[in-house]
Amino acid sequence: MIVGTIIAATVIGRRLAAGSRRRAESAGTDAIAPSSARSAVDARAGELVDEVASVDHERQVTDAVGGRATAPAEPEASDPLVAVDDLRVAFGDREVVAGVSLSIAPGECVAIVGESGSGKSVTARALLGLAGEHARVTADRLELEGGDLRGLGARRWRAIRGERVGLVLQDALVSLDPLRPIGREIADAPRLHRRLSVPARTALVRDTLERVGMPAPDRRASQRSGELSGGLRQRALIASAIVLDPPLVIADEPTTALDASVQRRVLDELARLKAAGTGLLLITHDLAVVAGIADRVLVMRDGRIVEQGSAHDVLTSPRTAYARELVAAADLPARDTTTAGAPPAQSTTAPVLAASGLAKSFGDRIALDGVGFELRAGETLGVVGESGSGKTTLARAVLGLMAPDAGTIGWFGLTWADLDGTGRRSLRRRVGLVAQDTASSFDPRWSVGRTIADALPPHVPAAQREARVGALLADVGLPATIADRAPATLSGGQRQRVAIARALAAEPDVLVLDEPVSALDVTVQARVLALLDRLQRERGLAYLFISHDLGVVRHLADRVLVLHDGRVVESGPAAAVFDSPTDAYTRQLLADRLTLDPARG
Repeated sequence: MIVGTIIAATVIGRRLAAGSRRRAESAGTDAIAPSSARSAVDARAGELVDEVASVDHERQVTDAVGGRATAPAEPEASDPLVAVDDLRVAFGDREVVAGVSLSIAPGECVAIVGESGSGKSVTARALLGLAGEHARVTADRLELEGGDLRGLGARRWRAIRGERVGLVLQDALVSLDPLRPIGREIADAPRLHRRLSVPARTALVRDTLERVGMPAPDRRASQRSGELSGGLRQRALIASAIVLDPPLVIADEPTTALDASVQRRVLDELARLKAAGTGLLLITHDLAVVAGIADRVLVMRDGRIVEQGSAHDVLTSPRTAYARELVAAADLPARDTTTAGAPPAQSTTAPVLAASGLAKSFGDRIALDGVGFELRAGETLGVVGESGSGKTTLARAVLGLMAPDAGTIGWFGLTWADLDGTGRRSLRRRVGLVAQDTASSFDPRWSVGRTIADALPPHVPAAQREARVGALLADVGLPATIADRAPATLSGGQRQRVAIARALAAEPDVLVLDEPVSALDVTVQARVLALLDRLQRERGLAYLFISHDLGVVRHLADRVLVLHDGRVVESGPAAAVFDSPTDAYTRQLLADRLTLDPARG
């Protein structure tokens, strides 16, 4: 009996290898093939039990009748939750992931860090059969809870996702259905995998939204994603991933663009999951997030792991030059106001922008409540606050994109009401905007050169426009050849530099920067911030800098405005606000701030 069982297991195992290869060939990216070849004898032996192996393999990972994912056989205590050996992903003849191996234990957080294009996100997506339609994925080993995931078809991958693996992507606006209330989206997994009743699903959705720090969870559950701020959308996306407490959560930039307090709550929730035995694979460019939750770190570059070790060792004593560069770029120093582009004494410099008593409401929600400030030439005013504090409403109001209910806004001593159409157009050219989402702010049909040229002042002759575009690209550290490319072919850092070049094309006196570096990896972020600092020194630009990242604001801002529920609760020189805050809300924001040294946060 024992011998027969061993023989049957051997044959079935051989058949699994052969079947995986055939399914990989026929199913495209839905299947992951073993990268090491098997012998012809093994393949032939496996073919004798094709149907037996197929049924056994399917039952191991999913209930074929009900479509419910079921846990594979209970692994031994020493077995990893996830085991990957020699993972490779290629698009055509270009290999973007080259031999990655990793493991994740139950209750462990493994972080993958690296610049854009390093292969970290493709690695995570390949673990779920989501590498892309034209991707060629191979691996010597790919296991979840001891079950072999190679060769799974699309239906079985769908059964795994949600029930056994929760997935949190970066772009909540794209990931969430704009036509459905978020409560219904979060309830999909309990409905499909657990077949819970409507009252039970409603209660579970509410509890999950509370866990991720969603205010007024019952009301938010009935809203669509477009009705929520970016931070609230991201919390809804995280809730949809963890609603069933899967044994593994893959989080790809889960805290990008979230303010400090929300980041802290999200990490607290991930830490709670980790303490309960959930394995976490974290993909992020934010090393402060890594310091706050990761146990081990893998540093990727050009598709390969160039360094790995405990989070403490990698962040405090990196061995490779590349890892040292990442860590150095993440630890931004405070702004040196003795040499920065700050203006002369405030009393002798007229403001380029002055706002007083700004108020704005949306229904019964107060977005701005008596907000006032001044911005002078050569100065950076940082505006910080949680999601929903009024930061974006303030930016739209000062740009003339939204009329306040009360208050005045003066640009260079003039208000919008003082100007006719021609005057407003002239004023708009003196104010540039650099938005967070550069991908959607460009016309995908236009080349980079046309995008920048379109923003040049009308008086620039046609014969000089190409040269002016090249000069602007050079100003932001890009080669002139970029002008012929489409925005979609650029990296995130390149697109952000193009956005700055476009904003500078009209020769503005002021730039409104709305989360301009929040989605960039640390090395690109550091280069963009250095670029902004240089341009300010050379041109005397004034910056209204809106950001959730307190470290970035401290690095760049001369003065800081703290918004809470639409009101200014604190303002003053950056050093005073950060080192000696007087308001309880400001103190809480600073306490929630994540740093490379969690003890300092």
